[in-house]
Amino acid sequence: MRGIFAAGVLDVFHERGIAPFDIAIGTSAGACNLASHVAGQHGRNRRCYLTQMRRTEFVDVRRFLRGGHWLDLDYLWDAFDREDPLDIPRVVASPTQFVVAATSVETGAATYIEPRAHDMNEALRASSAVPLMYRRFVELDGMHFTDGGVTAPIPVEEAYRRGARRIVVIRTRPARFAGPSRVECSFAAAMLRSYPALARAFRRYREVYARAQAFALDPPPGCTIVHIAPLQQRATRTTIDLSALEADYTRGRLSGERALAALERW
Repeated sequence: MRGIFAAGVLDVFHERGIAPFDIAIGTSAGACNLASHVAGQHGRNRRCYLTQMRRTEFVDVRRFLRGGHWLDLDYLWDAFDREDPLDIPRVVASPTQFVVAATSVETGAATYIEPRAHDMNEALRASSAVPLMYRRFVELDGMHFTDGGVTAPIPVEEAYRRGARRIVVIRTRPARFAGPSRVECSFAAAMLRSYPALARAFRRYREVYARAQAFALDPPPGCTIVHIAPLQQRATRTTIDLSALEADYTRGRLSGERALAALERW
């Protein structure tokens, strides 16, 4: 739910006519936000956060305690498709190369998927499948995937590897956020010990996060990064409070406005 900050940033970009990016790489909620942006569906992200994603059919800790999903992505994507579908043909046809980061359960490595029409929704769901809170993995082409945030929390280095030298990084955490706690990572690794590669990925999570953050804040020579991150935020991963979500969306809009000067120089 913290992703509503990025929704505000991207709505400003759309309104101000920021030209399409050559490449858009997203992880988890970031991938979903970017998909709507690449499709040109202004306002869709905000609607999704404030409508389908606030329902107890999606977020319900009591269901989790009874053995179900805390975050029911199966319900969520069905609701999106019924009520406010992503314009998948426009994403696929866009001149922007759209890339979704997910984590392979079998290898524990970051996997960068360039989805087509037939697997777009599954790729987005795979990237968003927070382990434990969503009690299954998502299958694509015979492989199983989970939350891209575990191995590609800020996929800025992948953009650089693909040749990008003018990069916009949109965060949903304050710029100096140090990443998940050791306790969180150790707990997740222990709970996922039946999947050794994924457990190892969680043990490396803090290191991966720190390296990506350092790259975003201090890029190599010849690379310029506009780094957009909230100074503060009210929403947590599972917040459904309307006022908190609206406040973070507004913060995203303000941050997007502040970034425009640098983008216009490009």
